[in-house]
Amino acid sequence: MSLVLTREEIADLTRCKFKAGQVSFFIKNGIRHYVDAHGWPVVTRAAVEGEPDQAQADASWKPNKAA
Repeated sequence: MSLVLTREEIADLTRCKFKAGQVSFFIKNGIRHYVDAHGWPVVTRAAVEGEPDQAQADASWKPNKAA
């Protein structure tokens, strides 16, 4: 499995085949992406599928400060 979505997967996700429409979709929906040297948007799988839940890890943190 690739680290980034293929152009076909991006077109399916955005329902747009054009570069500008795809970039606009990602901006409007707050999906992290970058544009390559040819103008195509590049999206990591983690940006779409989500990363492991960080909230649970942060909730268990406690300061070292004495109470």
